[in-house]
Amino acid sequence: MRTFTKTLLCLSLALGAGASMAQTKLRAWNIHPDGYPVTEAMKSFAEQVGKATSNRYQIEIFSNGSLGDQPKAVQMLKTGEIDLAEFSSGPLSDAVPGIKVLNLPFLFTDSAHMFRHLDGKLGERFATNLKNAGFVVLGWYDGGGRSFYCAKPVNTLKDLAGATIRVQQSEIYLEMIKLMDAKPVALPFKDVLGALQENKVDCAENNMPSYEGTGHYKVAKNVFVTNHVVSAEALVVSTKLWDKLSAEDKKAFSAAGAKSALLMRALWTARVASATEIATKNGSTFVKPRDVSPMVRRMSPLYGKYMADPTTREELLTIIAK
Repeated sequence: MRTFTKTLLCLSLALGAGASMAQTKLRAWNIHPDGYPVTEAMKSFAEQVGKATSNRYQIEIFSNGSLGDQPKAVQMLKTGEIDLAEFSSGPLSDAVPGIKVLNLPFLFTDSAHMFRHLDGKLGERFATNLKNAGFVVLGWYDGGGRSFYCAKPVNTLKDLAGATIRVQQSEIYLEMIKLMDAKPVALPFKDVLGALQENKVDCAENNMPSYEGTGHYKVAKNVFVTNHVVSAEALVVSTKLWDKLSAEDKKAFSAAGAKSALLMRALWTARVASATEIATKNGSTFVKPRDVSPMVRRMSPLYGKYMADPTTREELLTIIAK
């Protein structure tokens, strides 16, 4: 009897250990290819979570938008088809309108300026509002500074007047180009290279890794380094998953997210330098405006609009005040 009882006890302990070590597989989405700073940071995040939870959580990274585009991924996160994702500010501002201010031109001088706010009280406020909308922020990633690149020489703001400039479909971007006396053309990103090659647009605007990585530098060799928008992105987990995590696991996910954000920013800085070097070696020229104040003054109507909007006024005032 004693032997039988001991056997049952051992079996019970083994089953209990097996249950506690049960693995949960999670799916994480991003739109970027392997090797890109976002993807590599997410891989690091998955590894950190695995270590911290004794591999009870295994995170598979689906890169390159392989599960669908960003709007689809937002819906998949809400329905639970995916558990984590890295999004640009677009879908995040759809959920929390105050985040729109992050896309305003000349709001931040550089990424360090932006992260002083996002790693502080402003980021905490955004994170609280996003959680109420179904997104739990685990880390703020760097979307980079955007500049203009053109098929013709551009040395001043006046050189952009009358030019057709590709922008993403965004109210802020469309209005920004109009205020520069240029013509905005909203095109899918995949169509930009062809539009530049066929002279359907004179210029486009984006960050340097995108400029180099897509081959745009081969046809638009004149870069006007304005850094007119310094954008943010975020690594998020669905509230459906978050609410199921234990307090200890939430700490593990949060710590891994914070580490991945710092890694991503470092990888991004290195990637910008590399992209600039490659483009320069292939004939691209980079011109920085001596004074951006004339461009900033042109944006007054845009700032006035968002200052008058109660959903964005407080965030805008917080940023301008520091």
